[in-house]
Order: sequence, then structure tokens, then C-alpha cells
Amino acid sequence: MIQISQISRISVFLCFFILACQAKSNVQKTHTENNMSEKVVKSDDEWKAILTPEQYEVTRKHGTERPFTGKYNDFKGKGVFQCVNCGNPLFASQTKFDSGTGWPSYWEPIAKENIKLIEDNSYGRRVEVLCNRCEAHLGHVFNDGPPPTGQRYCINSVALKFVEE
Repeated sequence: MIQISQISRISVFLCFFILACQAKSNVQKTHTENNMSEKVVKSDDEWKAILTPEQYEVTRKHGTERPFTGKYNDFKGKGVFQCVNCGNPLFASQTKFDSGTGWPSYWEPIAKENIKLIEDNSYGRRVEVLCNRCEAHLGHVFNDGPPPTGQRYCINSVALKFVEE
């Protein structure tokens, strides 16, 4: 016959086992929900519903805002610039510099895997910068930037949203 102390031990073990399984499930769910590497795919109509007309034209149709008109061109805040479409962190304010071109410029992305670079031959040879999560057009990168990278990520303000530190 099973004694009460054995039943108590088995009950305690089962309770810990169930709680551990639930905790593991919640951690996996949270990690998946917050995973910025998951692709964001929407129809044109869905993008039009959540973006302003200018954001849609630049980020989804590969447009360009006029130089010296973007809200982040002369911006000096401390924080992170994210993709306006999906919230993917793209550039830290510490890498922003005044290139004199009329667009916000950065010498390095937060993480290389957060952006996608593709050859763009629409106006000569240049390299287009896309958000790697939602493939939003952000701008272009040039090899005339400051040290330490020598790169200038020339990014449309309208493709960004700023999150203060």
C-alpha cells in the first residue's frame, strides 16, 4: 500500500513538473512573439492602411523624400531608429552623423542581419538598403562615410521612427 508521504512526494513532483512545462511554453511563446527575425509580409492594401501616403511611397514603392525635408535630418536625440513599417531596430543615434546630403546618415547599422543590401542600377551603380524583416526601402549606402566603417547609410526620415533611450 502507498503511504501518504509517498503520495505527497509524487504530488509535489507532478506540480513542479507541470509548472516547469508551463513556464517553458510561455518562454518559447514570448521569444517567438518578440523575434525580430520573423518576416513581416502584408498586402499593398494592408500597408496602405497602416502607413501615411508618403511612408507608403518611400518604403513600399522605393521612393525618396526630398533632401533637407525629413524630420530626422538635423535630429540630435539619443536612442534607436526603427523601421516605421515593422519596428525592426536599424540604427543607433551614436552612429548618426551630418553628411551634408540632406538625409539622415549613419556609419553603421545596429546589426548587419537587420538590414538587406541589394544592387540598385536605377540611377547608376549604388546599393539599396532594405529592412530585412519587412523589406521596406530605407535608402542607400555609399562608401564615402567617416571612420571607423567608411560607409554612409543615407536613409529616408519617413522610413524611420525614433525610440528615445
